[in-house]
Amino acid sequence: MAGRADGLPETVTPPTVINRWASVRLATMPRRTSSASSLRRVGTLGLLFEGRPQPIHDGISKVGGLGRIGGLEGGEERIDGRMIHGGHYPHPRRQDVPLLPIRDVNPTLIRPLVTWAIIGVNVAVLAVVQPSASPAADEFAYRNAAIACELTTGAPLDTFEIGSGVCLDRRQGDQPFPNKNVWLAVVVSMFLHAGFAHILFNMWSMWIFGNNVEEAYGHLAFALFYVAAGIAATAGFVLLEPETTVPLVGASGAIAGVMGAYLILFPRHLVLTLVFIRAVAIPSVAFLGLWFASQFLFVGEASGIAWQAHVAGFVFGAAVTLLLRDRLLARVGGVPAAAY
Repeated sequence: MAGRADGLPETVTPPTVINRWASVRLATMPRRTSSASSLRRVGTLGLLFEGRPQPIHDGISKVGGLGRIGGLEGGEERIDGRMIHGGHYPHPRRQDVPLLPIRDVNPTLIRPLVTWAIIGVNVAVLAVVQPSASPAADEFAYRNAAIACELTTGAPLDTFEIGSGVCLDRRQGDQPFPNKNVWLAVVVSMFLHAGFAHILFNMWSMWIFGNNVEEAYGHLAFALFYVAAGIAATAGFVLLEPETTVPLVGASGAIAGVMGAYLILFPRHLVLTLVFIRAVAIPSVAFLGLWFASQFLFVGEASGIAWQAHVAGFVFGAAVTLLLRDRLLARVGGVPAAAY
């Protein structure tokens, strides 16, 4: 644990000589699902969406208004002005950024069992549980994922709301998924993803930042913190987008909370980062600060990025960790703020 205070263990090569590393995309943002048009031919919605938009450029049918909340490098995505937390499967417009994390210089003394478990469960859900193609994938999202309108009204969407994208105070038509637990769906959404690229970017960020935060919190407390951060991220999104009728899917909000915690605990530890074509080691406060600030570039843009969820998750993680900072640093042999 020597060297934890300044972020660079004695056995680690100084960052000035670190230069030829492979690139990795900046990960994790909760992504949104596809739009309602891809729900045609699904159960009672059989003829509801005939004649709506056809598959978009990546070959995935868009559901008239669904989007995704991309990885933490770009964001949740929106289609036709409507969002989806993690989403179905068009790529976010702002997914390519010139700042990509490779790894952090911050070794741990524990086995991060919860971090491994979260990554494993997310991969298993995508590989085994989630359908991979529309319309089954879209029906699955509406049946299981969190939807802002449902959380605002406390009831599942009806067929009119799904087809029109209009959130009503009172349900007027048949409900295709009457037994859906709209509150449980908030947690379920944190383990759903829009495809291989989406989960790869999210889980890579979780791999980089999760183990150190888990070491500070302890296994059980970290698991509770992770879930709470995901709930806070969704709450922030719903607060600012209360009438959205498309599903939200992705772990990005929860992982943003982990990143916020990392910033508070290890601001001077180095993150080996690919900046354009060169790998450089920069303090985490700079890397994570830039990532957080970049979310506000999407305000008012038709980019499909659900920056609200990322900001809410990050702020939650940073705020909670700030309250516990000295105690958490004592667990890992770090130096409290007063000693800097």
